Amino acid sequence: MKLLNRYLSFTITVLACAQLQAQGVTPQVTYNGEAGRIINENCVVCHRVGGIGPMQLESYAQVRPWAPLIQLKVANREMPPYAYDHGIGIQELQGDWRLQQEEIDTLVAWVNQGAPLGDSELVLPPAELNDPTAWNFVSELGEPDLVIASIPMDIPATGNDIWSSHYVPSGITSARCIKAIQVKPRGDAKSVVHHANSSIEVFNEEGELERHSQLTEYAMGKWGELVPADVCRTIPADSVVRWGIHMFPGGLGSIAPGTIIEDNVVEIGIWLHPEGYENEVQYTQDLKQYHIQFERSKRAVELVIPPNGHLMTQGFHSFDHPVRIDSFQPHGHLRLVAASLEIFYPESGRLEPISQISNWSATWHHSHIYAADVAPLLPTGAVLVLKQWYDNTAANPNNPDPNVWVSGGDRTADEMSHAWLAVTHLDDAGFEKLLAERKARDAASIAGND
Repeated sequence: MKLLNRYLSFTITVLACAQLQAQGVTPQVTYNGEAGRIINENCVVCHRVGGIGPMQLESYAQVRPWAPLIQLKVANREMPPYAYDHGIGIQELQGDWRLQQEEIDTLVAWVNQGAPLGDSELVLPPAELNDPTAWNFVSELGEPDLVIASIPMDIPATGNDIWSSHYVPSGITSARCIKAIQVKPRGDAKSVVHHANSSIEVFNEEGELERHSQLTEYAMGKWGELVPADVCRTIPADSVVRWGIHMFPGGLGSIAPGTIIEDNVVEIGIWLHPEGYENEVQYTQDLKQYHIQFERSKRAVELVIPPNGHLMTQGFHSFDHPVRIDSFQPHGHLRLVAASLEIFYPESGRLEPISQISNWSATWHHSHIYAADVAPLLPTGAVLVLKQWYDNTAANPNNPDPNVWVSGGDRTADEMSHAWLAVTHLDDAGFEKLLAERKARDAASIAGND
């Protein structure tokens, strides 16, 4: 009963603060009020025992010494680590970790007021945490229907980059549509797996394997992929998965173990629609790598960043049919600092900004998944404009050596310039239908505000 009374007191205090704000009065912000709630809901997921954060933030005693740093990182939008610019292009994203501006203002005000605890009799509701080893979509979708593991590999504590390319059975006996997919290195392997690409291959009539499609892509920090419910990304029956895994001995980032990791395994968790789902939807989605400025076979020649210099790459892609862009994920290494996606409409000359990432980091790759009702719709002939910016100077905090030439290549010390896009392929009727639905929804929304 005492605990319940404290919890109710906490709730009443929060409501009272909201009422004061509505009256134009600035209330004191406390840890046992809004500040602690924001930290519990957004920070403790990583900053806890066994988490990947460099310090624990599970209690006031743990949080208070770090209050000025929390204020700095939050105000600069460096934490939570989701680099995606506000105010530019589409802002409605699935799996978006960014704080709202009101939450940022609250934490800044709390620190400016001396980071007070508040009423010690109040009980701050504890953070609701999932098992850090669990799959990211378990709370919404349950456990994966299928888990595909790589072969185990030993990763040394030091040395040069390591690559592994091998095949494993998919375990699929009939063609299925993917609902969601996540790649997850086991244990400490998360800091030594630079990226893990996987593709689907099938046997042809001669018994030889042929590439069917990209299954998924993983790079450090990636959350996962959600496939829209109105399309099918297919895994064929009796297919095999080809792994392409890039590992960096010692690891990258603050959680790099710097020790030997034995039996490193990378897993793909796949959530599937029921059999026959492919007959219920009309269109397909695929995930592909879209190169920027240069072809893959020429990248080592054309991508060159001088010592203490900068570079911008730019690429253009169009389709001979209408499409919907479902997600956007830039890719680069340690010198990449920013990326953008725009759409150019040749008939009008209009250039539409879609996504901008101005503080990109190689330790946090995000697949920016657009909400279904705002995902960009491209008519036939519209042009995707992809740009990436590189900083090979000492001003780039991720740069290991600004005094060397950097060229395109697969090593962590090299650079890459491409983006992963999940694209739904439409026909004219499907494009017009989606466009009409959006126009009707927008009209209803405007009418409802009159």
